[in-house]
Amino acid sequence: MNNLNSIIIEGNVVRNAELSEPMKGFKVCRFPVAVNRYTKNPSNGETMDEVSFFDVESYGKIAESCEKYLSKGRGVRVVGRLKQNRWKDDSGKNQSKIYIVAEHVEYKPKVESSKKDENNDSKNQSSIEKVKDKSFEKLEDVVF
Repeated sequence: MNNLNSIIIEGNVVRNAELSEPMKGFKVCRFPVAVNRYTKNPSNGETMDEVSFFDVESYGKIAESCEKYLSKGRGVRVVGRLKQNRWKDDSGKNQSKIYIVAEHVEYKPKVESSKKDENNDSKNQSSIEKVKDKSFEKLEDVVF
């Protein structure tokens, strides 16, 4: 029996998603997400901002969708699991990295403020409508 390994994060994409194909037919998309947490300092009552950065990987159709829709600053909710890679570096020292494997991705609407951006937003909305009309193999493939 598998132990429980589940995580949900919601934040903003730090840089544009990058799609790669390490093996023919196997697509991987990587993107970092910044998650903010606001708390009050108990000693003086001031608001403190704590930012955490998480590396996320997605695979297959979800990876293709992430590469298409995730750009720097875009809000995103990721449901997935944690994965740890371990290796020895050139000096023989043990190294490790923990990242999130996305199993479900939700894209938040883009926030744009200038007139130029408002024109682009209407173009983006029409693109979103076109994608909504297409059928996908799984609900997780594209969620808006």
